[in-house]
Amino acid sequence: MHWILLVIAGLFEVGFTTSLKLSEGFTNWKWAAGFVVCVIISFVFLTKAIEQIPLGTAYAIWSGIGAVGTVLVGIFYFKEDANFWRIFFIGLLILSIVGLKLVTPDKSS
Repeated sequence: MHWILLVIAGLFEVGFTTSLKLSEGFTNWKWAAGFVVCVIISFVFLTKAIEQIPLGTAYAIWSGIGAVGTVLVGIFYFKEDANFWRIFFIGLLILSIVGLKLVTPDKSS
């Protein structure tokens, strides 16, 4: 269950980075409010996740999900460049996230 909470926290990290961009320097209050809501939700779920997942692993996975998700939002929504090397390194990040999950037992185990 804590791993699911961590994934949700990472997805809300994507939400707050995307909202940050769309807030246009916090001049668009709707997206600025979305940023604040996503930050709070992301940290609440991250806090719950680290009750059973080691802090270093949880933080690395949380930021990795956020990084991968934010790059994908950039590519698909903001039409950013999707060259070979960007995709290659995104793939490495995904492999690293999966690898950390595979080698990290829950504290409850």
